[in-house]
Amino acid sequence: MDARLLIVDDDPIGRSFLADNLTADGFVVLEAGTVEAGKRLLQTRMLDLAIIDLGLPDGDGLALLRHVRESDRALGRVDPDLPLIVLSGRGTEVDRVRGFDRGADDYVCKPFSYPELLRRIAVRLRRAGQTAAGARVRVGPLELDALARQVWIDSELVELTSKEFSLLRTLASDPVRVFTREELLKIVWGWDVSVAGSSRTLDGHASRLRRKLRREGVKLVVNVWGVGYRLTDGTGR
Repeated sequence: MDARLLIVDDDPIGRSFLADNLTADGFVVLEAGTVEAGKRLLQTRMLDLAIIDLGLPDGDGLALLRHVRESDRALGRVDPDLPLIVLSGRGTEVDRVRGFDRGADDYVCKPFSYPELLRRIAVRLRRAGQTAAGARVRVGPLELDALARQVWIDSELVELTSKEFSLLRTLASDPVRVFTREELLKIVWGWDVSVAGSSRTLDGHASRLRRKLRREGVKLVVNVWGVGYRLTDGTGR
């Protein structure tokens, strides 16, 4: 799946130029022109990297960097490890140091070379992929970030309870196979086999999870009658 990038820049011409080129190079690009618009996208979209300008009309981009880095991994809606590149006209040593202090992974000054920026993006994505190997799972339209404890369907954030997330994470660990009721109750709830045989807790959580993940009638969580549950990619296989 193509990497998804967020550009936060109040210059519509420059932002459009960068977005058009990145799209042509195979990226999925989201755009924001303010700090608040950037925060909304950071909180509701599954992103692989963000490019942030510092001079924004409703605040400083440094605050947006801090917002990402100080997000609560377990309870927040933003991935605190998201790769961040500052792209700014502020090029003094003090500005660059402040950017890195607030959490920037890289700092590029305007005017910039697009080929160089493209290579810097590739480096950050590669390093992030190596660091988070196994932390993110993608199955069809579903995306799960185990570290941030967040789930997206078609890039839209889905609110899950702690047990619903744990159940989904277990199913997503091996979407090919069917997990038995006994396995799921032991892994997610810590119950033994004697309790598992009579409990309806699993069925209730699975039913709510299935409703939350359903898109256009496609079921991602499937009940295998008499056995347990499994996860599908929504293609009918």
